[in-house]
Amino acid sequence: MKILEPIRIGTRTAPNRVAVPAMVTRLSGEDGYVNQGIIDRYVRYAEGHVGLIVVEAMAIHGSKSGPLLRISDASFVPGHAELVKQVHDAGPSKIVPQIIHFMKLARSGWRQTIDQLSTADIDLIIEQFGAAAGRAREAGYDGVELHSAHAYTLSSFLSRHNKRRDEYDGRTLEGRLRMFGKVMTRVRQVVGKDFPVGTRFLAEEAIKDGYALPDSQRIALRLAQMGVDYISLSVGGKFEDAVLRPGQPLYPYTGYSGDRCMPGDSYPPLPHVHLAAGIKEYINGKGFTVPVISVGKISDPADAERLLSEGKADMIGMARQLLSDPDWVKKVEERRPDAIVRCIYCNVCKQLDENFKLVTCFLWPKGATQAPRDDKSADRPRWPAEGLVLSAAVKDGTVQLTWKRAEGSEIVGYDVFRAEDGGAAGIVEAVKAPKFSDRLVLGGLSYTYHVMAFDKLGRHSPPSNSIRLDLPIPDFSQPSAPREPSHA
Repeated sequence: MKILEPIRIGTRTAPNRVAVPAMVTRLSGEDGYVNQGIIDRYVRYAEGHVGLIVVEAMAIHGSKSGPLLRISDASFVPGHAELVKQVHDAGPSKIVPQIIHFMKLARSGWRQTIDQLSTADIDLIIEQFGAAAGRAREAGYDGVELHSAHAYTLSSFLSRHNKRRDEYDGRTLEGRLRMFGKVMTRVRQVVGKDFPVGTRFLAEEAIKDGYALPDSQRIALRLAQMGVDYISLSVGGKFEDAVLRPGQPLYPYTGYSGDRCMPGDSYPPLPHVHLAAGIKEYINGKGFTVPVISVGKISDPADAERLLSEGKADMIGMARQLLSDPDWVKKVEERRPDAIVRCIYCNVCKQLDENFKLVTCFLWPKGATQAPRDDKSADRPRWPAEGLVLSAAVKDGTVQLTWKRAEGSEIVGYDVFRAEDGGAAGIVEAVKAPKFSDRLVLGGLSYTYHVMAFDKLGRHSPPSNSIRLDLPIPDFSQPSAPREPSHA
């Protein structure tokens, strides 16, 4: 499989083409130092054979930010060195830190913007990026990733909302690219040409008057011209459409652009792959072969393999999917794709991050702070031996499913599968209790359902019995039955 093939990233070789993008864990304390919880989270990815591990965003400066990792002075290097050592000891994965500069925020809703920065401020930020990259090399990392996405400083210079009117002029593409150019130049001066430098930036801003693919193709070309060693893509996550909550600082993932950044269960699979494909095609056509990482609800091994085989990406990034199951790669290697714990994109992890709480997965056992380990020796979940397991009823445009509890040790949930008009069945929800109400059905179509139980290790039971329902189209000529008003 192409997804299991090694890939060259600058002077390093990742053992396969799966990457875990930077994803905030909230495991660090307010001091920003690496602790055992942080180490355990990233070692777990290495044990699962993830090719490229990008450690969550870490600040290059001392601004207050809550529980966020830091690499802003020499005192942080020993902790990072221990993290790198334990990841390397766990397997062949390559590990890089994502380094970030962010602007000031206030609980009133005020936020600092890049047009308020003086030339001296900008020069200091450039130096801070260079110094932080140097510390990453000192700690033994396999490279460094410059965070140029979402709501943060480098991304704000790239944005069409850049209001500066000097050498960083937001009215021209060259002006918007100048800050990244200076940062990249300084980083290379510090770390040298033999240390991989990647970047993450937005394929689309997903805000009114923001940039989209035509700009991002040319931004990616300039990054390639400057010698970045990989390009990781994201979408949205901007302050411009964030929802202001009284007494709380703006959180850049609360508006539409935030939905696009971490598309939930209401979005179809693979909503962003056309963006990575368009960028890769464009820069390849200009003679550059820098690896492009595609992200966004890519969780099925068959989908990941197809994107690589069709040349629409060079690597596949999975944040939420690898959070739910760090052994994704290992299970693909062992030809056990059915054993993968599939992310259901409920975005509980996003909500935890938004509230500065420890980021865990809804599908993990209750109270777990790390993903459970794969144990192939224990008994799998099973259904009761007698009688039908699954039953269904239709009421008020809703299919109501109930089923018997599965048997086995530590059953933690159930995957509900649905097929429409005899098509392929797919997971529509994962639930903890043995019931589910499907409100997204349409009269005139037939639906077939079955359920599979899973335990804390993600191992599934056989499918339950299947139930087919043929839903009628409502008769709109008949008066509706009167209802009591709802008082929420």
